[in-house]
Amino acid sequence: MQILPAIDLRGGKCVNLIQGIAEQETVFSHNPVDMAMRWESEGAEYLHLVDLDGAFKGESTNLKIVGEIVSKLTIPTQLGGGIRSMEQIKIVLDLGVDRAILGTAALKQPELVTKACSIYHERIAVGIDARDGMVATDGWLEVSEQSAIHFAKELSVVQTLVYTDIKSDGMLKGPNVDATAEIVDAASAHVIASGGVTSLSDLEALKDIGASGAIIGRALYTGDLLLSDAIKTAS
Repeated sequence: MQILPAIDLRGGKCVNLIQGIAEQETVFSHNPVDMAMRWESEGAEYLHLVDLDGAFKGESTNLKIVGEIVSKLTIPTQLGGGIRSMEQIKIVLDLGVDRAILGTAALKQPELVTKACSIYHERIAVGIDARDGMVATDGWLEVSEQSAIHFAKELSVVQTLVYTDIKSDGMLKGPNVDATAEIVDAASAHVIASGGVTSLSDLEALKDIGASGAIIGRALYTGDLLLSDAIKTAS
């Protein structure tokens, strides 16, 4: 299982939100590029980037910083947040981002996922963000009538899913292992778990259910988890 440190970008800073609530923001660094280089130096093999401004506004607004991060790293990155058209996908991938994550667009424009995967193949991932088992969109501000499990089953053209349980995100109380297991079982794609990972036992639980990766955000920044320990446990 792969460990992906998270860098959530908002207003050019590295931040973390509790349950995706904009008002519940903690700023962990004013220099996301330095933070990305730190995670690589500590052994990260893949980096998870989120453009929160893009998620809320529907267009990427931190691409300059993303480009700087990519240019400084030797490890691959994935980016989600506000990527909702073929043009935006191309811009992101042309920056050197290894994988573009479609979230809101994947639910509202399924044809976009099909087209993007036909062109970019494994470089397209879909993020399934769920609140009480239902898919949330538009920076988690809206909750659809689509169940996360049913949505996961529909995404047969996608090779990677990023599953986030919103109520767990940023809470430091552990991931929703049962819900993640249902997604792993339902999906044909590899599933990267996100939201609430706080301890080595959390990682062991996710590894046991077959998650291909785990995204860790707040716990790395608070020191609740050391990246080296997380990588060792997951391997």
